[in-house]
Amino acid sequence: MAASSNKGQHGLSRRVFIEKLGKTCAAGSAAGSLGLTSLAWGEESSGPVNSGSVNSGSVDSGSVDSGPVDCGPPPKARPHRRKAAEGFAPLPLPVTPLRRSEKKRPPAPPALIGKMSMGPIRWITRDGRRVKYRDWMTDPADVSTLLQWTSQKLGINYRAVEADFQHFSHDPRELPAILLAGHNKFSFNDEIRARLARYVQDGGMIIGDACCGWRDFGESFRREMELTFPGRPLRKMLPDEPVFSSYYKIGDFTYKKDGSVYGEEPCLESIDFGCRSGVVFSPRDMTCGWDGHEHPRGDRLTIDCARQVGANLLTYLLGSYQLGRFLSTTKVYHEAAAPTRDDFVFAQLIHEGDWDPDPSAVHNLLKFARDNSTMEVKFRREDVSLKDPKTATYPLLYMTGHREFHWNKEDVARLRGYLLGGGILLADACCGRVSFDMSFRREIAKVFPDHKLQRLTLKHPLLRCHHDVRRVQYTPRVHEDYGNLETAELEGITVDGRLLVIYSRFDLGNGWEQFPHAYSYGLKSDSALKVGTNAIVFAITH
Repeated sequence: MAASSNKGQHGLSRRVFIEKLGKTCAAGSAAGSLGLTSLAWGEESSGPVNSGSVNSGSVDSGSVDSGPVDCGPPPKARPHRRKAAEGFAPLPLPVTPLRRSEKKRPPAPPALIGKMSMGPIRWITRDGRRVKYRDWMTDPADVSTLLQWTSQKLGINYRAVEADFQHFSHDPRELPAILLAGHNKFSFNDEIRARLARYVQDGGMIIGDACCGWRDFGESFRREMELTFPGRPLRKMLPDEPVFSSYYKIGDFTYKKDGSVYGEEPCLESIDFGCRSGVVFSPRDMTCGWDGHEHPRGDRLTIDCARQVGANLLTYLLGSYQLGRFLSTTKVYHEAAAPTRDDFVFAQLIHEGDWDPDPSAVHNLLKFARDNSTMEVKFRREDVSLKDPKTATYPLLYMTGHREFHWNKEDVARLRGYLLGGGILLADACCGRVSFDMSFRREIAKVFPDHKLQRLTLKHPLLRCHHDVRRVQYTPRVHEDYGNLETAELEGITVDGRLLVIYSRFDLGNGWEQFPHAYSYGLKSDSALKVGTNAIVFAITH
């Protein structure tokens, strides 16, 4: 099976395991435009037309009811907690009946995921009885069964609840995540979309699952996420994203279609908000696997694979929830127009990848540099493009990201001219992601084909120009996968004796934010801020 225990495959660390996958980290384009055959939907055709009704005017399932009525059994009945004979009075009956014992119910665990009511109410005949049916009820016990399984395997105790858009507060403190699952078409109105957007921006997570790999639901989910988060397309998740290693170390997924079992790359897609995936979508069925059953129809993850992916999603949710709450706040650059003695503006480079994953990082770095140096650094960040002539006026350019990016010939020429003209480029791989690291090394080699990135020695003036950062502290994940690192792992490109490029494969921006990032390969806050301050001082003085 492709999904394996987090205890390691043949002793490999998470990072070595990822690098040995040998996959191309394609990440620049929207998942919907990748043309990947591995994301094919179930081949079932749409079923008969059923107009149905709209639930409270907020969720419309459309005119086509194409999916099956049920996939899995209902949840098991809750056990009775009375002891034997407690419910019955002894004979002969006394004049005053005995009071029945109170149920000995343990306290309920906190709610983690809400399964949202989807689709209009419809009536079907089952075993000669007329019963109520809605599309989201086809797998009624999926999340509950997954949480029971993770409670046994991981020792985390949470519960799932049923929720609806009409009564849900859309506050992540009530439910950190919601699940949208089903077969049929659906649509939201603008009010629901606005509430969902606010919910995710406030730190909540939306999990989408096309039950049985059903095409109608998948197309509707993509469309609604595009309308809810304009300009933020669903993108295929990369092999080094923490969802694939937060508990179990997972490479290829194991799928089942038309009776055939096969391994293939993960099908998950996401929308990222900073360093957090706020929307995760599976176009192939996970929820049936969570519930522990399979069908001959559809396209799905096998039971074991689905549950391990589900466990990773839950672990990732718990590890990133507080980060999501932190990122929901906006930092204001209140000194943007104030006069300063040192006219230094921090310029961040826009590129085709996710170029701004740490929105509050620069604010904190500039404040730290101002408070811990003689510089009066203006609280101002300019977002600049290589195409903008104004870019050449800044002494330092900063760039970061998680995903792959490319520079065209014009970008390469402009950046080379900027650096040879006296500028410095500071870059880091956000969260220590392999995809950005590979891209940066490839693209910077186009800028200086005759000069390679080389590690800066401990004697380099950058490491001592203000703070002494020859020894630094790293996040726990770095120590887990790289051992007991203590020295600064900075690289650079030097031309004619002048340092033009400063690069860290380990994250700096997460540390500048001064808030824990559970899945980051990077420097701790104090070390990251000192390295960043040294880069600013070095750019001004050299």
